[in-house]
Amino acid sequence: MNTVSDAFLAATGPAAEAATPAPAPAAGGRHSPEARAAYEANKLSKRLHRQVGQAITDFRMIEDGDKVMVCVSGGKDSYALLDILINLRRRAPVRFDLVAVNLDQKQPGFPAEVLPAYLGGLGVPFHIENQDTYSIVKRLVPEGQTMCSLCSRLRRGILYRVASELGATKIALGHHRDDMVQTLFMNMFFGGRMKGMPPKLVSDDGRHVVIRPLAYVAETDLERWAAHRAFPIIPCTLCGNQENLQRVQMKQMLRDWEARWPGRIDNLFNAMGRVVPSHLMDRNLYPFETLQATGVADPDGDHAFDEERIAAPGAPADAGCGAGAAPSAGAPAPVAVHRPPPRA
Repeated sequence: MNTVSDAFLAATGPAAEAATPAPAPAAGGRHSPEARAAYEANKLSKRLHRQVGQAITDFRMIEDGDKVMVCVSGGKDSYALLDILINLRRRAPVRFDLVAVNLDQKQPGFPAEVLPAYLGGLGVPFHIENQDTYSIVKRLVPEGQTMCSLCSRLRRGILYRVASELGATKIALGHHRDDMVQTLFMNMFFGGRMKGMPPKLVSDDGRHVVIRPLAYVAETDLERWAAHRAFPIIPCTLCGNQENLQRVQMKQMLRDWEARWPGRIDNLFNAMGRVVPSHLMDRNLYPFETLQATGVADPDGDHAFDEERIAAPGAPADAGCGAGAAPSAGAPAPVAVHRPPPRA
């Protein structure tokens, strides 16, 4: 194996799951609440590790000899990311290093002692970067306006610098599946463009590779994992509590959709990896101007005139446009052309 990605896939796939022993029965027997909770936690753990391993494999996020800087904010997502990567590193038969980094932005009331105490008990190197970006944001952003955009830019620049100083080859962020779908909709609703949040990219300054190993993970699973692992969560007082944030509104909209039509977020996420440029409108991605009929059938070509069998939510599966019309037997009828009567 040349990459950690291959190793992760082998270490987190079905064979690895089958080899993982089930937890011992809890006190009270196999059917007790404790036993059920242990069983569900074990299932969740397997799913999370498999999904992270699959994302690392699919996008070749980590390779042999990498030094991965894991950005830890004190929220559930970054805690889970670090937790899972530590476990996967133990199982992977190839070498890579981890270093956890937190940026203390000097927010009032920020519990500065929590993360050093937690990270110190994990057995991984860590660094706390102290930078008073809070004062800068408060000074430059008018009262009542969203601070997250400026805060994010300042934080990103600092973390890129720290990554260079630490010799990190990859920067791992804790964005998950729901974040990626929310970003796609935010850009469409408020920016007028189809742009999401990629699982892997080159940083703004062109010097770093940024990865998102939680790309396949649902936020609800991370919430359950955080509760199970009892992470010492630090709430975000700059952006997470601003109820008028576009991202908060988008999150609620998508969760409402998921509650009404389960599986919608998964479908939206999968669509981000199944783009058909010829059926959109971006002339930079597809040569519409020079398009000509070739006379050769294309299995991936236009099906705009075919009967669509996409039913509305709650409707029968065959309730698409034209449903109920019996297919004609035999040869198709001749095309009838209705001509206007001749002028008198």
